[in-house]
Amino acid sequence: MFVVGNGFAYKQVIVLRSDLDVSVGKLISQACHASLEASETAKRFNPGIWRRWRVEGAKKVIVQVDSLEELRRLDSKARALKLPSALIVDKGLTQLPPGTTSALGIGPATASVVDRVTADLKLF
Repeated sequence: MFVVGNGFAYKQVIVLRSDLDVSVGKLISQACHASLEASETAKRFNPGIWRRWRVEGAKKVIVQVDSLEELRRLDSKARALKLPSALIVDKGLTQLPPGTTSALGIGPATASVVDRVTADLKLF
């Protein structure tokens, strides 16, 4: 186990837009897309960290932002830090217009680095 102190060494953060008028089920679906896509990216580019995250318990934290602009800013910051990430753009088959950017998955990665992008965000 790679747990540090009283927390986890690795985590994934899923960021959802709170300004979208959709059901809870749709938000959960978007969060799942973000988690899976970011996880697959991490598995391809840093399988060691991905594996340690899984062994440790695959910690996930769900947070929120108020706008598309804020979501894009976080995505840029995550990419600048070379964190695995996935920006989710909905196909528009149910509740959102096609092309709506709804969620962002960041990590799994070292928790302290992910926190440099997401520590100030409000839990969902």
